[in-house]
Amino acid sequence: MRVYFDNAATTPIDPEVLKEMYKVMENHYGNPSSIHGHGREVRTLIERSRKTIANLLHASPSEIFFTSGGTEADNTAIRCGIVDNGITHAISSQIEHHAVIHTLEAMQKAGTIKLSYVDVDSKGTVDYDHLERLLKENDRSFVSLMHANNELGTLSDMERIGDLCEQYNAIYHSDTVQTMGHFAHDLSKLKTHFMVCAAHKLHGPKGIGFLYVNHKVKIKPFIYGGAQERNMRGGTENVYGIVGLAKALEMAYADMEQHQQYIQGLKSYMIGQLKASIPGVKFNGETDVDKSLYTVLNVSFPCSDMADMMLFNLDIAGISASGGSACSSGTDIGSHVLNAIGGIGAGPSVRFSFSKYNTKEEVDYTVSKLKELCMAYA
Repeated sequence: MRVYFDNAATTPIDPEVLKEMYKVMENHYGNPSSIHGHGREVRTLIERSRKTIANLLHASPSEIFFTSGGTEADNTAIRCGIVDNGITHAISSQIEHHAVIHTLEAMQKAGTIKLSYVDVDSKGTVDYDHLERLLKENDRSFVSLMHANNELGTLSDMERIGDLCEQYNAIYHSDTVQTMGHFAHDLSKLKTHFMVCAAHKLHGPKGIGFLYVNHKVKIKPFIYGGAQERNMRGGTENVYGIVGLAKALEMAYADMEQHQQYIQGLKSYMIGQLKASIPGVKFNGETDVDKSLYTVLNVSFPCSDMADMMLFNLDIAGISASGGSACSSGTDIGSHVLNAIGGIGAGPSVRFSFSKYNTKEEVDYTVSKLKELCMAYA
């Protein structure tokens, strides 16, 4: 049996998304910047997709800019949001994705900003009182705090952060890669200036995403080279990806409540089965259904003798999972997220992440293999 529980790294593309992309590949090959009929047809597809996304998010089409994915979108928001608005102080947390934390650290090293880290508790929850103190103590800040942690699943309160940022005249960026398409975001109400999306996290294609830029904040291009994206992002547009992204997000919103209930059911079922099967198992991050991302479950196991071998043994059993962010694979320094919340002890930690394509049978098979492994290395 082969089981895929690494959907936080990437999701399988939905067949309906592929169909939409194939139509474009087969019939629409013009350059969208060309003024002839072939180009205008493709330009129409891009703008139609932009409007679809904007309508779903209750934003203006002029606030949606297509990028190569979440990392480019985060870098654009952070670098341009800070430099182009004359900001010299940023606030983030030590459990942010590396696309955020490494960008901010590089800017601090270059002397562009002073960087402050807001405290988080043992579950990865932001200390909002500390955030307010940091905002009070510094002139206009740039705040970058993700909506849901990609390793723990712990959610931040975007409304509360937005209110604080408005109160202290701060610019608010949120890495929403893990929650876009999984939660409904109403940008007419949220007080965010920047939000991001990567299509491959919601059953869309890789290599495409978007950056939402609130009309109240102005930035210059991060990538120069052409007049694409209303002079904001040079480079010929990834038309097939853009159409696939819009279709994936449209489908995600149409079935969001149904998928949320189903996937949360799988997560809760796995928690129950692990507790019943493996004494000493622990869960990292927030597991309260109202405070956590329903697609992610981070588990620590008591079998310390196989701390470096758990993922390898799961892979042999046909089970794909991860020890943290896939963007950090190949490193041996451990999870910066788990280290930041106090570590996890000597046993291995595994992130299981779910999608609409997973089943209870897959959960049962995975739990049975985990039980065998823990018994073998007890």
